[in-house]
Amino acid sequence: MTYEQLTSSWPAFSQSIIQFMSELGLDKLALECDHTALRVNSTQTAQQLQHEFAQHGTIISNNMINGRPILIIELSQPLLLGDMTIDCVELPFPGEKSYPAEGWEHIELVLKSDAKECETLSQDLLAALPSLKPVLAGETQVKVKMSSPKGDKERLANPTIAFKKSGICIKVHSHGIKAVIASESEQ
Repeated sequence: MTYEQLTSSWPAFSQSIIQFMSELGLDKLALECDHTALRVNSTQTAQQLQHEFAQHGTIISNNMINGRPILIIELSQPLLLGDMTIDCVELPFPGEKSYPAEGWEHIELVLKSDAKECETLSQDLLAALPSLKPVLAGETQVKVKMSSPKGDKERLANPTIAFKKSGICIKVHSHGIKAVIASESEQ
């Protein structure tokens, strides 16, 4: 897996994401897409991508989350997702889990909310998009996972709702990645 391979696979991945957003109705909310994320299965691949991405942007965070390093790279040239621009890439180093495919794995959308836990975020999302009720209730083929990942230095609660189907994932959370990173420097 190289930066060049990721660049060439972005159009197909972004098209799948756009279709999934439309299926969920998330495209109607005009949410900000604050970052996209990769999955890799070896430390060697992660280190190689870290080096390659550093030539196309700046590492703005290198934090331990759930026991493994996760880098956030702010790109010099944003990625395009339909009419949205994405200026950050999340590069998690591998943990214990092995993924069936390496490469682009998900995007994260920001639903402006004061939610500090998933239940409130879920209520806020349903208020904005009532058609998601059967999805959130587990009545469709879309898998839903709610979590509150936290970096070692984070001070800002950022609950997350992940929607997964056919090997792609869209996550919705209440704060953008740059706000979460900024919270790390607060006392």
